[in-house]
Amino acid sequence: MNTPASNTASLPPTSTATASPSRRRFLKRGVALTVAFSLLPAFDSVAQQPEAKPLPGSLQNNRKLDGWLRINADGTVTVFTGKAELGQGILTALSQIVADELDVAFGRVRIVSADTALTPNEGVTSGSLSIENSGTALRYASAEARHLLLRAAAEKLNAPQEDLQVVDGVITAPNGDKASYWELTGDAMLARDASASITPKAAGKHRVVGTEVQRIDLPGKMTGAPSYVQDMRLPDMVFGRVVRPPSPRARLMSLDDGPVRQMPGVIAVVVDGSFVAVAANREEQAIAAMQALRSAAKWEEVHDLPPSGAELFKHMKTAMRKETSIASDKTDPSPLPSGIKTVQAAYTRAFMSHASIGPSCAVAHLRDGKLHVWSHTQGVFPLRTDLAKTLAMKPADVTVTHVAGSGCYGQNGADDVALDAALLARATGGRPVKLQWMREDEFSWAPYGSAMAFEMRGSVDSAGRIVEWNHELWSHAHSMRPGDREGNNLLASWYLEKPFKIGRGKNNPLPAGGGDRNAIPLYNFPRQHIVNNLLPDMPVRVSALRTLGAYGNVFALESFMDELALAARVDPVEFRLRHLDDPRAKTVIETVAKKAAWHATHARGAGRGRGIGFAKYKNHATYAAVVADVEVDRSSGAIRVVKLWAAAEGGQIINPNGFRNQIEGGMIQSSSWTLFEAVKFGSAGMLTKSWLDYRIMRFPEVPDVEVTLIDRPDLPSLGAGEAVHGPTVAAIANAVADALGSRVREVPMSPEAVKRAVDEARNLKRA
Repeated sequence: MNTPASNTASLPPTSTATASPSRRRFLKRGVALTVAFSLLPAFDSVAQQPEAKPLPGSLQNNRKLDGWLRINADGTVTVFTGKAELGQGILTALSQIVADELDVAFGRVRIVSADTALTPNEGVTSGSLSIENSGTALRYASAEARHLLLRAAAEKLNAPQEDLQVVDGVITAPNGDKASYWELTGDAMLARDASASITPKAAGKHRVVGTEVQRIDLPGKMTGAPSYVQDMRLPDMVFGRVVRPPSPRARLMSLDDGPVRQMPGVIAVVVDGSFVAVAANREEQAIAAMQALRSAAKWEEVHDLPPSGAELFKHMKTAMRKETSIASDKTDPSPLPSGIKTVQAAYTRAFMSHASIGPSCAVAHLRDGKLHVWSHTQGVFPLRTDLAKTLAMKPADVTVTHVAGSGCYGQNGADDVALDAALLARATGGRPVKLQWMREDEFSWAPYGSAMAFEMRGSVDSAGRIVEWNHELWSHAHSMRPGDREGNNLLASWYLEKPFKIGRGKNNPLPAGGGDRNAIPLYNFPRQHIVNNLLPDMPVRVSALRTLGAYGNVFALESFMDELALAARVDPVEFRLRHLDDPRAKTVIETVAKKAAWHATHARGAGRGRGIGFAKYKNHATYAAVVADVEVDRSSGAIRVVKLWAAAEGGQIINPNGFRNQIEGGMIQSSSWTLFEAVKFGSAGMLTKSWLDYRIMRFPEVPDVEVTLIDRPDLPSLGAGEAVHGPTVAAIANAVADALGSRVREVPMSPEAVKRAVDEARNLKRA
């Protein structure tokens, strides 16, 4: 049996007298997370008691200490986290936190993540919140566990607790007597509610946090060991494919599946309303059967998609139903000064795909009325909720185990393919089924990041300060994940004979926000008015793409800062600094400007340009500033990003290499979005179906990147995974404007967009 490489070693036997049923089975069998292929009953987090005091991080809703930690008799520590490893290095960072708080070597830590049968319910791994939520919970849980172990050692060694010393899990009394965690522990010790009453260690006492330990998720990926759900092979497993409608909202009218059932290797064909899927003994057999089913199916289509291209944004603003809210409103009773300059501008962002390198995949096994699904979902518990809802099962009879997928930040098809596999598993006679989407499925049916439109208006006075700021945006929802109380957000559920309704598009409250994430500037303006127009009717499917609305809002906000700086005739770096009160914000801008050797004056329109962008992600996570150098060919419209510099500050840095990886990867991904990525569609359906239709950045086009990290070990750690996407697009946009002497106000900044900007500037000069 080939299974994905695990981030954990097999767990040792230990006493199970006080463990929950699912945990007892886990302990007895010594299973590691991604090889836990037996069906286990669901392990739910303990419900919060109304009178319980608030606890930090994810402890608030998962209060049992033994839900987070186990001290093993063989000299290891098992950590349980509800957060998933998505390539961001989170399991390594969480292990570092535990190692430091417990005073054990990093190599002793084993980590189990994102499994409804085993781990705390921490919702979704998203929003750069894993360190803030799970890391905080584990820090306090580990500090309390250490305290309990020291108390037990004090009693055994007959020594005051404050006089005991701990080195790598061995406790030493002043007289030299010793006791280890491994002999002191028992299940009963941690079978209690966390109190969060023990203060974690000060930064000066950390030995593992702040160091670049080797990431535990990389060896298998680097050596070709089975690491992804796409690699999974279970005994007697069959392979599945799904037949999607030719366009959104199409319905199956007829299908003669008899000939397909007779094809070589075909095990089962499922036709439920407009949901069609097939399972076969071999993968190529499943693909051939899928193609035959597609040819035999007849559909009724509805050609109701809006116009694409420039007309799309006009349609969004004027023809679509909207729910308008005020994100921020600040007034100043004093009159506006005389001699102000007012600037207006409009910006747009296209629909974008996750463009995952590996198409979405899941494995499902239904046996004895129990369903086990292995998925690269970012939320195992919300997925379990919608699976149980769709299949009319009890949540306790459904287990969802996270296994890495080859590429996604946000909601691609991971959750949807899990339901596809589960629906097919009901027809395979107890055999597990692996169902993988085709590339066309991924591009046509996975949720997109919403298109967005922005209108900006602002004024500067004669002293070069902004005296009023107006920002209005139009956007669809940015989070349509599973677990919605009002609907079902799994794709196949909408096409069944008895279909479920889709959840209602809505925004999360600020500061997290949705379309309005990062719409409120960190700059200090005496007057500002920020309007969010949510477009709840979604002609194409949208949900979470990395940063949600922050990428678009920071693009518009920081581009407009440069437009106002130009009107005020003030250097863009100086212009930003004079509107900031936050010293941490000023530091990242000053740091990146120094690293890039920023010059206050240089010639505009010379074909090579430089720009800056800044944001504090969600206005409460990592501070980041980026400087971009670009070259632009006026005749072809091609943009080349030559180099990117970044400065980032996220409080205490747990793993500098991991933090740097996040920043570097974010800069490169944002560069690809900014220059190339856009989904195309016509009234009859999606036109983007393959890599030939969806341009991404290629390796020779990747810019040189240089990252400066600012560590503040005495401050809480902040989320960093999505910190630079907004500053990067803004820096590139401002650099392109500098290189051209005219501005491109749309992303992606295609050659056609560049040529339009050049022509518009030329026409303005003539006028």
